[in-house]
Amino acid sequence: MKNKSEEEVILVDAEDRKMGIMDKMEAHEKGVLHRAFSIFIFNSNGHWLLQQRAPHKYHSPGLWSNTCCSHPRDGESVIDAGTRRLKEEMGMYCQLEPQFQFIYRCQLPNGLIEHELDHVLLGYSDMPPQLNAEEVADFRYVTTSELEQEMQAHPERFTVWFKLCFLQVQNRLRELERLR
Repeated sequence: MKNKSEEEVILVDAEDRKMGIMDKMEAHEKGVLHRAFSIFIFNSNGHWLLQQRAPHKYHSPGLWSNTCCSHPRDGESVIDAGTRRLKEEMGMYCQLEPQFQFIYRCQLPNGLIEHELDHVLLGYSDMPPQLNAEEVADFRYVTTSELEQEMQAHPERFTVWFKLCFLQVQNRLRELERLR
């Protein structure tokens, strides 16, 4: 059973300043802006590590998404929260680097509202995932071109936030490559 702090989110303003704490489900029912993170892991071949959300998740069940995503706890940094959740969901560890953040708001099919200030974190690892079946149904590695083709042909297979920040992540990867 999760404790109270694991079921709360940090409410923020558009500048990511803490405005309060709220129950996670209440925040998603009311569509209140809160802090979140999305982790994108790539292997040494540059393939994207995707996870398929477990079929019993409270929203977006069974959809493919980035490697890991969640919400930091009160008093926990985004990097520490990302490291914790990557271990809890995917059974793996790697160095995470913050890249950018964006705000999105969308109505989910089950009546919940995602309204998040999402911190995007990148990492690189060839460690094989050890999935937590409570969180993740499956995983796979895909090339950028395979992912682009599948998202074009079957966008309904992917989470909203993944589709929203996919191009931003691609652009950031190109920028990082130019800096090397």
